Amino acid sequence: MRRQFVAALMVLSLSSWACAQGISYTLLGQTLIDARLKLFSRNDSERETTLRKMFSDAGCADHLSEPAVKHVKQPNLVCILPGTSAEAILVGAHFDHIDAGDGVVDNWSGAALLPTLYEGLRSKPVRHTFIFIAFTGEEKGELGSASYVNGMSKDEVALSRAMVNMDTLGLGPPEVWLSHADPNLARALAGVANAMKLPFRAVNVEQVGSTDSEQFARRKIPSITIHSLTQETLPVLHSRRDQISAVRLNDYYDSYRLVAAYLTYLDRVMSEPAPAAPAK
Repeated sequence: MRRQFVAALMVLSLSSWACAQGISYTLLGQTLIDARLKLFSRNDSERETTLRKMFSDAGCADHLSEPAVKHVKQPNLVCILPGTSAEAILVGAHFDHIDAGDGVVDNWSGAALLPTLYEGLRSKPVRHTFIFIAFTGEEKGELGSASYVNGMSKDEVALSRAMVNMDTLGLGPPEVWLSHADPNLARALAGVANAMKLPFRAVNVEQVGSTDSEQFARRKIPSITIHSLTQETLPVLHSRRDQISAVRLNDYYDSYRLVAAYLTYLDRVMSEPAPAAPAK
């Protein structure tokens, strides 16, 4: 999160609520999620290499690209999961970090989930085309996300149904930046969290900084950012305290569970056909 201070496989279902709608999703086990979190590096080029391998191992080798970004050594990483429709759901997290601390929370915590979320979704056919983006240069002014958004055509923007951003996870239960979230996306996220009986609340962070979803909102793409910052955990951000020991692993796994279920839910409900017109 860019800081701008002013002061084993399991197939689960979303409880009875989701079962009634026929929604199921695939989760990877917590041991694997924790292991991937521990693959962080203090070198951003090594992070990009690790993510590229993780995407490839997850099955995205043939749909993986590395578009260059001006003024940043590392490229963005873009993994595409084709759907039955050209309508797109974008999922993003930045992988770069500042020199203070190890940058595990901000934001290897978000970036490391991208290949895992892809791996879960590809186990079943999806309606939307999912675009997973590991952004470079967020800490330098959201350069990676700005570059990606600026390169989108009008048609690509029009086909983008949602952008889900993950930034700074695992300091506590998952939260939403509500004041900067698309209302429909926020309501859907709260509904999924409630169905899963996960602790969840809104914590706004505009007085703290900015994040990559803002670039998509600039082009009127419905966007939402999931994070874990509170007034109490804020001192971890951009400090030597940003280490693996700062991550509450159970909360981190709950964040992964929530996003995995949320993406499946969005894929389903955002593609529901309109009711048929009454016969004349």
